[in-house]
Amino acid sequence: MDVLFNSINVRDLLSSPNIEDVNSPLSAPDLRLLIDRLQLRSVDIKSQVRQYILSHFSDFSTLFSQCFDFVWKSEYLSSQLSDLIQLISDHPIEAQTRTVIDEIVVKNRELKEKRELLGLLSVILELSDKLRFVKEEIKVGRIEQAAEALRELKEVLVTSNDEERQPFVYGLLKDEWTQCFEEMQEVVLQCMDNAVWFDQENNKVHLKYQLSIRSVDGIELQTILKVMDAVGIMDYGLAKLADLMIKHVIVPVVSFGSTILVEWINQESENGVETNLKILPSADPNVDSIDGGSMYSVLVDVVKFISKSLCFENSTWMLCFGKLTWPRMSDLIVSNFLSQNVPDDASKLADFQKIVKCTSNFETSLKELMFIASSDGKDERLSKFVDNVEVHFASRKKVEILAQARNQLLQSDFCLPEDGTRRNSKVKDDDNAESSPDLAVDLLFTSERCVASEAASRLMKLVHGTLKYRSDFPASMKELVVFADLAPRFQMLAEEVLQRQIKLVIYNLKQAIDGADGFQNTHQMKQYESAKLSIDQVIFILEKVYIIWHHLLLPSAYKRSMSMVLETVFARIANDILLLDDIAAEETLQLQRLIHLLFENLSYLLDSVLSINQTGKLQEFPAQTLHDLIPSLRKLRKLADLLDMPLKSVTAVWESGELVNHGLKQSEVEDFIRAIFADSPLRKECLRKLESTSY
Repeated sequence: MDVLFNSINVRDLLSSPNIEDVNSPLSAPDLRLLIDRLQLRSVDIKSQVRQYILSHFSDFSTLFSQCFDFVWKSEYLSSQLSDLIQLISDHPIEAQTRTVIDEIVVKNRELKEKRELLGLLSVILELSDKLRFVKEEIKVGRIEQAAEALRELKEVLVTSNDEERQPFVYGLLKDEWTQCFEEMQEVVLQCMDNAVWFDQENNKVHLKYQLSIRSVDGIELQTILKVMDAVGIMDYGLAKLADLMIKHVIVPVVSFGSTILVEWINQESENGVETNLKILPSADPNVDSIDGGSMYSVLVDVVKFISKSLCFENSTWMLCFGKLTWPRMSDLIVSNFLSQNVPDDASKLADFQKIVKCTSNFETSLKELMFIASSDGKDERLSKFVDNVEVHFASRKKVEILAQARNQLLQSDFCLPEDGTRRNSKVKDDDNAESSPDLAVDLLFTSERCVASEAASRLMKLVHGTLKYRSDFPASMKELVVFADLAPRFQMLAEEVLQRQIKLVIYNLKQAIDGADGFQNTHQMKQYESAKLSIDQVIFILEKVYIIWHHLLLPSAYKRSMSMVLETVFARIANDILLLDDIAAEETLQLQRLIHLLFENLSYLLDSVLSINQTGKLQEFPAQTLHDLIPSLRKLRKLADLLDMPLKSVTAVWESGELVNHGLKQSEVEDFIRAIFADSPLRKECLRKLESTSY
């Protein structure tokens, strides 16, 4: 059959196939020859095809038979399909089939849901059993097993991120877990209190290793620490102990140069093995005035005691304890030792390098004991301080110079000496300049001399002394100054600083009052405690301000500044209470108690402001009263009285005009009555009287 697939080249059939011009026409003989040869070739092809078919007859017969079968089967399937379609169209079986399928789907869904519920129920039962196990283990004192179970339950009940899709029972289990956690926390803290205590009479810290938990003896201290680590309350459990060590060990060592003595005592009959840390007073309180080596050595011994006796050389526990104590310990070292030894002269800066070296070695030792993190530069508090000794030196000198300048301004006389008002005479003719050489100075831009006040002269001497740390200042300028009375300029600078301080104090006081949440619902214990805490913060801030301002400011500046601050506090509290739209009967008593608490603790402040008026110089006008200086004072006091007044009494006081005199507006009194007293004919009558009375 290859001949059928090969092309016939007509040129081969010609008599002379090598014709150069393929486009030239053929002659008649050539065409006849070509036709004859094509016919012969066609006959030959047909003969070959016939022979091929005959030789492969069985194959072709099989192929045609298979094709016939396929055609017959397709026609049969088509017929069957037509019959099925006809049957379906005659009988609505598809509806029944759909119903059966839907029922199967519903049953499968219900089966899946029931399996999921059974799985959930098994999980809930398992969690409930574990919680019950935790409670039982805590009761019998096996807290280590209970802590491990609590940790596992925490991953399921507490730290899950898909809380919205959790079933309601998970919330109940979570609450039960919280109760178990709080009970565990209480047990552990009780153990820590029994394990470590301070003997004030003998100046000892006692550390006991064998503890008892709910009639179960022999509980190891190390087990308690493992429990705290497992349930994640290591910081909370060690906080009280850290405070104890700071107060009774670190402070004596840093502040008074005390030393320590570690004692191991084995008391098998009563308390088991104990370790005692005894604090011994220093024989020489100035022993650390040179480089602090002795103090640092004692502190390293204290940390070693903590590492070995309390934390059992566990690096994680040591880092936790260090995180609780190192910030306060480093602050104590800075304030009591390093800052005290900052050189007061530039020539002594080189000697400070001994302290730098000892401080660096001390922090290296703490890192080796894992008391502070070796990779965290934030813990290198002492090294950062000593490395910036030049900055601290400059800061100290600045403070000293400013203090001297302030004393000069407060204590010196700015009046010119008698007959010293001439400022335009020449040096040779200025007799006053010759008689008062300390007060006669050269002017910078003229050849004349001038007489300055004593205070200005002393201030300039202070300026000259200051310029001698300044080598870059021209020497010729150090001896020549233009004098002027500096008091007004200094007073203006001081007033700017004072106003910034007043704004800062008022901001902090407002932040503290914001914590009271507008003094709402103070009849509820939680809200009352929150409001009381805000009042305590206000009192604390004002006490600190009083301590600073009373000794620093002039009496007139103190009176003005403190009055402004107190007015802000009283006005804010009064306005917050008057903005309440619903006040319960018990709430009025609590609000009144808070106001009285504020006045009781600030009485000395009010007296300090009033005493300035009474002890000051005689004035041309009558002295101002407290109510004149602090208008909101009488308003808040009257508001406290109104809180327990009956409605008729409130109305009578308004009609008398007393409330207006105390700064209360008609709208404020009306809102106050609506907030406290329920709607009634009497309230309507009283409000009508308020509206009809105008002042």
